[in-house]
Amino acid sequence: MNESEFLDMTDHIFSRIEDAIDDAGLDADFVSNGNVLEIEFDDGGKIVVNRHAANQELWIAAKSGGYHFAFKDGQWLAARDGAEFFSTLKTAIAQACGEPDLELDI
Repeated sequence: MNESEFLDMTDHIFSRIEDAIDDAGLDADFVSNGNVLEIEFDDGGKIVVNRHAANQELWIAAKSGGYHFAFKDGQWLAARDGAEFFSTLKTAIAQACGEPDLELDI
């Protein structure tokens, strides 16, 4: 995938994340600035999703840790353990909200 395709794909992912959080009625604010999407929760907790165009990776920084994902076989998979991006993000959001059973359709 070239850089333009990567940016288009990740723009769509950022929008999906924002829409899913809005649709779930979560009390969170978004700040999107270039390659970074910050999700801030009422208690001050924050999750940062970053796209790294040079490596064509998505990164998540959350209280639970930092994660790097590359697009392989139609999925965004973690370099460290093969975890899937959206699943990891859902877990991080549920933890940040204090709602372990959170239903979030990303």
